[in-house]
Amino acid sequence: MAAYKFFMPAVNLMGEGCLKEAVADIKSLGFSKALIVTDKPLVEIGLVSKVVEDLGAADITSLVFDGTQPNPTVGNVDAGLEMLKASDCDFIISLGGGSPHDCAKGIALVAANGGSIKDYEGVDQSAKPQMPLVAINTTAGTASEITRFCIITDEERHVKMAIVDKNTTPILSVNDPALMKDMPKSLTAATGMDALTHAVEAYVSIIATPVTDASALMAIELVEKYLRAAVADGDNMQAREKMAYAQLLAGMAFNNASLGYVHAMAHQLGGFYDLPHGVCNAILLPHVQEYNAQVSAARLKDVARAMGINVMGMSDDEGAKAALVAIRKLSADIGIPAGLAELGAKEEDFATLADNALKDACGFTNPKQPTHEEVCEIYKKAM
Repeated sequence: MAAYKFFMPAVNLMGEGCLKEAVADIKSLGFSKALIVTDKPLVEIGLVSKVVEDLGAADITSLVFDGTQPNPTVGNVDAGLEMLKASDCDFIISLGGGSPHDCAKGIALVAANGGSIKDYEGVDQSAKPQMPLVAINTTAGTASEITRFCIITDEERHVKMAIVDKNTTPILSVNDPALMKDMPKSLTAATGMDALTHAVEAYVSIIATPVTDASALMAIELVEKYLRAAVADGDNMQAREKMAYAQLLAGMAFNNASLGYVHAMAHQLGGFYDLPHGVCNAILLPHVQEYNAQVSAARLKDVARAMGINVMGMSDDEGAKAALVAIRKLSADIGIPAGLAELGAKEEDFATLADNALKDACGFTNPKQPTHEEVCEIYKKAM
């Protein structure tokens, strides 16, 4: 049996109110000035100023870079890096969802290794650990606060680069559900389906292990039980906390078992059309898993069981079909668009999207490797 590596931040804080403890932990690490990488909406709602104030009370000063876009770009990384170089910050804080986390990882990685973030596309292309990064999470979906995945859009190629690198792992993650209660319903739905996608893809991955299986199945169970409630009522702190756990468990799974063609294909839609990642994942998930069921029906039957389906007496194929029905029902219940046509995708672009999807590092661990024609066909079915 091959040696197995498990990647995760050294310290992970969970639970309502844990931000206060995180500030104390940051202080104990000896850091004195942070570059906070975030986005303008979090500045506007006052969350950034609250974190700055909490840090200040612990004698930690900070500088704010709020130029992160929803699909962070090479330009965003470059702009944040320039601000970092002009400061005397000794660590970085990412504050937000997947976009600020990924942008901060890009900044931290290039700060330590030099060059351009484009140089690190692929798997483990860096030589040195990134600048110390603390990830404070405000959404329940991407799990970027604990992973070695960094997704950055190359504006010139209109491609989302998958950077999978052990050196992008934060040193500390913070999941305080109190920071998540103001998420809009649409964001709660999209990020929740992103978490489900992470768990399902990790579970059917060709490098899944008992550790990632356990994490993935519990994540699927929690998403099925609590995502609808979190979308319906943002102040439901039980649902918020359970979804925070779900997305972290899903992150533990895919951070170590990797992903598949849902992500490989969704990245291209996001890079080409600037579409929301979680929504693209949600639409593609049942279609890619229908393709994967040719070789992973038994595993998808387990997914159905985790989603509350009584699979007793079902064949593997029947169980896999039940999983697809459950996934589609959850998406519909929380208002996810039915197809890519609603997002503005165009069939004439599918050949280009497929070209790029076949190069995406996330697809390497899919249980069945599709041809270019098959990727195009999946896109068509998802319309």
